[in-house]
Amino acid sequence: MRHETGELNAVRKVWLLMVGSFTLGLDAYVMAGLLPVVADDLATTVSLAGQMVTVFTLAYAVSAPLVAGLLSGVRPRVLIVAALAVFTLGNGLTALAPGLTVLLVARAVAGIGAGVYSALSTAAAAALAGEERRGRALALVMGGMSSGTVLGVPLGVLLADHTSWRATMWLVTGLGAVALLGLAVGLPDIPAAPAVPMRARLAALTDRTVLPVVGVSFLGAVASLGLYTYLAPVLASSGGVGDGAVAPYLWAWGLGGVLGSVVAGPLVDRTGRVYVLVTGIVSTLVVAIGVLPLLGAAAHPALVVWGAAGWAFQVPQQHRLLALRAERGTVALALNNSALYLGSAVGSGAAGLALAAGLAPERLPWAAAAVAAAALVLHLLHKTPARPAVAGSPDTAAAGTRRA
Repeated sequence: MRHETGELNAVRKVWLLMVGSFTLGLDAYVMAGLLPVVADDLATTVSLAGQMVTVFTLAYAVSAPLVAGLLSGVRPRVLIVAALAVFTLGNGLTALAPGLTVLLVARAVAGIGAGVYSALSTAAAAALAGEERRGRALALVMGGMSSGTVLGVPLGVLLADHTSWRATMWLVTGLGAVALLGLAVGLPDIPAAPAVPMRARLAALTDRTVLPVVGVSFLGAVASLGLYTYLAPVLASSGGVGDGAVAPYLWAWGLGGVLGSVVAGPLVDRTGRVYVLVTGIVSTLVVAIGVLPLLGAAAHPALVVWGAAGWAFQVPQQHRLLALRAERGTVALALNNSALYLGSAVGSGAAGLALAAGLAPERLPWAAAAVAAAALVLHLLHKTPARPAVAGSPDTAAAGTRRA
């Protein structure tokens, strides 16, 4: 009974990490709804303004594996709080940015803090929850990000419509400060894992069991997160949806994300069949994205399904990586998070270049669906069994023993 009570208390503490993830989700995805407003205010084009999303996600992608490897000997609590402080500072600078150049620098600062926080909070949640509740813990952290989109993004867009996009960024900054205070006071101390040797960190980049999983995450992000950046122009082109009417579509996508995050964790814990779950999720993603241009202004159902598949996707992916490489699970998770946001950067950057070159926005979903289909093929070609955790390894507390 005492053991069960301890586990439940640990899971409750994961909610503190979820608060920070909520703010990350709001910050990362509210920009998709603000692109036209930001472009007008800074006297630039939507495609150029969209590069602030690219810069944020690229900084996110680069920072996660560097910190996970180089600072793996530092206590996670210290790094988590410091990362959220950098993230909050970057958002404050974003709200003050007088032009595009400063805006891009500020988004890079926020992205660095977000990348470090995301990688470490995921590993910390898994360690706090224990093996039996790991799926739920990972789902809580992912659910925080998806809740940030479903609750925060439409609110941020509405606030920008009635005031300015800078007011929205001050809202994000304030939420970041609240999350920072909560974590500084309430996050329990988590033992630091021994530093991972450089050789082990580099080995993850060539690991034939890890790379296909990370590759699927990358391609899925190119398709899903890259397309979401330009959802506003896609809806305007395919369904005649004006800038002021985008919020309900963002709500639909975010609501699907919350549902997907909530459902994915229990499914992973109860079935352990993460490979099958990923197959179904990516297949659903291909269809949901592909039908968007055909539905036009009636795309709400497809957006719900797209959001659910996109957010549910990473829960079994993370669980699978922890099982595949228990002896360096934190590094594998950081590599996956890096691939996730690098894919988002590549997707949004490529979509922005395509729009600047004259591609009709309503064709972007078909290109994204093709990339998602490539992710499905890669996934189907690489089914690998999970490896058992190594007794006494630094990541044993965060490692799975089920088969992938």
